[in-house]
Amino acid sequence: MKKESVTVIGAGLAGCEAAWQLAGAGVPVDLYEQKPVSFSPAHKSAGLAELVCSNSLKAMRLESAAGLLKEEMRRLGSLLVRCAAQCAVPAGGALAVDREKFSSLVTDAIQGHPLITLHREEVVDLPQQGVTVVATGPLTSDALAQKIEKLCGGSLHFFDAAAPIITAQSIDQAFAFTASRYGRGEDDYINCPMNKEEYETFYSALLHAERAPLHDFDAAAPEVYEGCMPVEVLASRGQDTLRFGPMKPVGLRDPRTGHRPWAVLQLRRENKEGTLYNLVGFQTNLKFGEQKRVFGLIPALHDAEFMRYGVMHRNTFLNSPQLLNEDFSKRDRPDLFFAGQLTGVEGYMESAASGIMAGRNAARRFQGRAEPFRLPPVTMLGALSRYVSQGGVGDFQPMGANFGILPPLAQHIRDKRERYAALSARALEALQEVLDAQE
Repeated sequence: MKKESVTVIGAGLAGCEAAWQLAGAGVPVDLYEQKPVSFSPAHKSAGLAELVCSNSLKAMRLESAAGLLKEEMRRLGSLLVRCAAQCAVPAGGALAVDREKFSSLVTDAIQGHPLITLHREEVVDLPQQGVTVVATGPLTSDALAQKIEKLCGGSLHFFDAAAPIITAQSIDQAFAFTASRYGRGEDDYINCPMNKEEYETFYSALLHAERAPLHDFDAAAPEVYEGCMPVEVLASRGQDTLRFGPMKPVGLRDPRTGHRPWAVLQLRRENKEGTLYNLVGFQTNLKFGEQKRVFGLIPALHDAEFMRYGVMHRNTFLNSPQLLNEDFSKRDRPDLFFAGQLTGVEGYMESAASGIMAGRNAARRFQGRAEPFRLPPVTMLGALSRYVSQGGVGDFQPMGANFGILPPLAQHIRDKRERYAALSARALEALQEVLDAQE
């Protein structure tokens, strides 16, 4: 017998957007939120869509990845973008909100919708049948996390530190060369060599750089594994630790000098298109501004364009490319959808946007419509959806909105602002074509 409503578990950013999209499609929703019965270590308020960290939803301008994503969400009927605009506070070019008013607006909208029933209780197991959206966030309760992990075959990941990602175009190739160690395999890495003086300048700056503070619930987590030790912690063990670790020059020869460099930072391709590169072994907890300053002392990275800064915090996310379709449904159970940071998107708006996609597709599944709702990969939300379902190169790691995940333009535009504006214009044109076709 068909269930008479869709279940949404979690009333954070993603869960609220999913419920709103479902109700907007005429589908009854049972939305479950554990607060105030039970709180995660990060949450303090009983309100829905609580902003735990910053009150900033990032840039507004369309020639920014964050601005493009919000405009796409607005055109898709986002509840959160609408509420954010109603309680915005001055923040220059960013969209920042009064977080209490923001939560209140979202809560009132959800509770006031006739098709949404809000249940204030903790869910400790997944429904065995019926269309369901799981949007429980990176701090999913232990009981439910164990159920999800069992369902996903143990594919529930925790990470404590991640390395920055930069654009390929911003790497100064005059100070870099491509090669693999000892010539094994193809020239898979971009190598950024340093002489002794350059390395010592970089090392000193790294040692004295300011680190980002940890939340209480992050600091209480187990110590970081040796394999993902923050580079600044590794450096504190001795001046040559990096040269015998992630910056070892062994097996590499700089074609400019004909000699082995004093130290080398290797960059590994982050996506199939080769537009993004990961700083290998440079997991870090430095403040974002410090990352740009200190890593910019490496000659090849003097003008590096960071698409994701390194982070260190407790997180829980699925190995989504192994488990999820592009519509955010589980591959072997198409009536079960996931949304939010649990899927491997990173950021407030990215989490909410994934809720839009999961909600729209859950509505289609409930209504018996075979064709899922997809967006072209030239749109920011379409590219994020594709990343979640396909991943990049190497181990899957969370990703936020950035222009590096979009397919490049047919015509190269050197000026960054003009290039980003052109990418945004192409994305919005493609999105509008999808929306027009649905009318």
